Amino acid sequence: MNATLEKAYQDALNDLITQIQESEELATYLETEEEEGYQALREVYEPLIAELYKMVAANDPLQITSLELALLDERLEGLFLPKILGFAVLRGAVNDDIRYFYPQEQFRQILLAICHSSNFEWIRKRIGQTIQIGFGLSSDIWVTNLLQEITNKKIRQFLEAQMIERYHDLEPRQDAYRRYSGQFKDEVYFTADFPTSLPDLKRYFPSLRNFLGRRIQLDLNNETILTPIYDLVRNPEFQGAYEHNYLLAMFLNFFDAPEESRMQAGKIFNKLRKDDPEFNEHYFGILAELHHSQYNVSAASDRQVASILDNKIKDDIAGYYELVEVIHSKGYVHPDAIEAIQNFYGQHQGVSRVNECVRLTVYGYLRKFLNNLEPTDYQEMFEISKIYPAYFQIFDNEHFKQDVKDLNMKYVKRLIKLYTDKRGKDYQDIKRFVRATFTDLGFLVEKEIVELFKSRRKKKVVVEE
Repeated sequence: MNATLEKAYQDALNDLITQIQESEELATYLETEEEEGYQALREVYEPLIAELYKMVAANDPLQITSLELALLDERLEGLFLPKILGFAVLRGAVNDDIRYFYPQEQFRQILLAICHSSNFEWIRKRIGQTIQIGFGLSSDIWVTNLLQEITNKKIRQFLEAQMIERYHDLEPRQDAYRRYSGQFKDEVYFTADFPTSLPDLKRYFPSLRNFLGRRIQLDLNNETILTPIYDLVRNPEFQGAYEHNYLLAMFLNFFDAPEESRMQAGKIFNKLRKDDPEFNEHYFGILAELHHSQYNVSAASDRQVASILDNKIKDDIAGYYELVEVIHSKGYVHPDAIEAIQNFYGQHQGVSRVNECVRLTVYGYLRKFLNNLEPTDYQEMFEISKIYPAYFQIFDNEHFKQDVKDLNMKYVKRLIKLYTDKRGKDYQDIKRFVRATFTDLGFLVEKEIVELFKSRRKKKVVVEE
């Protein structure tokens, strides 16, 4: 990670510092020292800082840490610090116990800067929940050590009040973390350290996986991180480690790297196929996780991997990519594709990772189709349902069946919400289809169908006299 903020970004930040220091808003605030004056300063200049931050986060994410440290400059009057404090809290990867994998130094540095800010009295009103979550995710020892760095009694008491007792229990901590992170779901703030040694690879992996995954999901510009990812992938010390396998899979599936880098990564991939007897199983486990994480393992992703395969190696990976190409090219509803899936699927155990990836590929198509299907085109749902029995028989998998049921139920509820005339043709057609098809497929029993289409009485509004 770059330790120094690049000159273009520092120059832009220096311009903002000059604007703030020469502004009428700051002059008024310093004269009155009232909260209203500080709020006026915030309203004018925090959006400008946010604009710079968004530009860096979107296009040069490895500069985020350096930018955040530069934002601690006292001449910025503490503006935007509550926001980056939240970013620092959420950027840290958490384990199954909803605790940080390792202490978050950036959270500590930003919090200490806030505590030492001359504008702490106004900033503190916007950071209580953030500190509560950050402390809840951290160890008690870490929090205690941080508090010892605060000499101001009033500020230390404020921080101590943010140590929430119930967050010592997993469920409240998990719920609070989920709700808090939801407030930042549309923000771009992830960055990562790229390891240079095997111990660091294992240490940084959770954060690095989150970072790359977020950029994949948001389809961001990744030009500035292609080189460090490629350097990681080709590091011989890392090859064979699960963490390397995972990041290699992400690189090959999702990143539009230069041809030379992609082919060199492909050679590493093929070497692992030949040399590591457990690699195939690991790879399909990783691929299944990528599907479940909804990173859009699309036809383009599959073809990107297929293009680097050494076809002389006859293994499940080669067979899988031959199969998914049939699915992508002919369509998952085509009889040839269904037959190819049946033949391939039958050659492997139903619970195998490779078969799970086949199911997830088919499910991905169904999910995309039904989620994007307009209610006015409901006849297409009637048609697509004709292939369900074939897939249910081939896969013989309750999770797949339940997931397909959930997709269909979600769509039917959209239809019921739109077509409210119970005597209308559309409503009757939908009701007849659901009664016949959903019963045959085992989605619903008659009692559930009656309940689904039952009229809901509107609650009477009681008017008090």
